[in-house]
Amino acid sequence: MPPFDVRFVRNLEQARPRPDRSSAPCVACAVRHLTVCAPLNPAELAEFSTIMKRRHFEPANAVFDEGDLAKHVFNVTSGVVKIYKLLPDGRRQVTGFLIAGDFLGLANEERYAYSAEAVTDARLCCFPRQKFEAMLDNFPAVERQMLMVASHELAAAQEQMLLLGRKTAKEKIASFLLRLSSRYRKRGLQDNPIHLPMSRNDIGDFLGLTTETVSRTFTQLKSSQMIRLLAGGLVELCDIDQLEDIAEGM
Repeated sequence: MPPFDVRFVRNLEQARPRPDRSSAPCVACAVRHLTVCAPLNPAELAEFSTIMKRRHFEPANAVFDEGDLAKHVFNVTSGVVKIYKLLPDGRRQVTGFLIAGDFLGLANEERYAYSAEAVTDARLCCFPRQKFEAMLDNFPAVERQMLMVASHELAAAQEQMLLLGRKTAKEKIASFLLRLSSRYRKRGLQDNPIHLPMSRNDIGDFLGLTTETVSRTFTQLKSSQMIRLLAGGLVELCDIDQLEDIAEGM
């Protein structure tokens, strides 16, 4: 089985017709329709691509750290990136897992308010922040797309608050699996079984659970035949209706 990030891009390429590669490198991007660049035509993409560099991050490598000068913004084009914050006592709160099409690096201040680290091999488009913001003046469609990104991030933050504050461990895990499956499906990727490249510790730090509780809850869902744990970090959702009932507290 090929590595996760290779499958991720390959599936998208098979799902969509290949664009003309002659006008700009970005035209050939398999996930462009998911990114902030989606509204641009080939000529606009050619101009936009002049400020973009492609970067590769190996697992556990930092994209940036909380407190670094916010010099760049990024589009994830393959792989998985986690974003997190550290508390003064060293505890960590994972605030999201970003996949192909997701945008990161937005900052209200001069420094990043969170850290970003590759979970798998990850490839990102990197834009200098000041040049990117200047481009928004020339491309209002991208600015509108950015507003949509911000709106989706706000909705995700509200959902995360509910997840952390009101749900039981089993409800949290069921919600997490279903939401990840939905995100894969919207990208034309395999949504069942789903791939979980993140560690149980990462999942716990995302859901506000201990690593032991995450592992125990996965075992409970497996014993109840609602999921199957497969090789290669795959999880099959065997009883989606029951998982949805659990996620909704029923």
